[in-house]
Amino acid sequence: MPRILGVDVPPNKQLPYAFRYIYGVGPTVARKICEGLSLDPSRQSKTLTDEELTRIAAFIEKNFVVEGNLRRQRTQNINRLRDIKCYRGLRHRANLPVRGQRTRTNSRTRKGPRKTIAGKKLATKK
Repeated sequence: MPRILGVDVPPNKQLPYAFRYIYGVGPTVARKICEGLSLDPSRQSKTLTDEELTRIAAFIEKNFVVEGNLRRQRTQNINRLRDIKCYRGLRHRANLPVRGQRTRTNSRTRKGPRKTIAGKKLATKK
């Protein structure tokens, strides 16, 4: 199983799909890696040599922000928003949707499971 930047990439996948297992590498960046190093995108990752793996790792480190650096950058950005107490920072702090989505219904992923209110009854009809 090839290791790139501390991540085990699956051996039986084509290179652009295998590169996506690295945090911060998506379809476009994976294609750019293949083009930048003139690698055949249809090759499987198990066919990579040690020399190619070091070239790939060096190319990614030089040209893209990935893995630990990207995670650190994201958390620093969120913490900065929290510290300056802007609207987005307050939404992050309250664990609510940040980008303007409605919360009356939906947003269950962000808010968690429903919390039922004890003793609340529906109005009865007369």
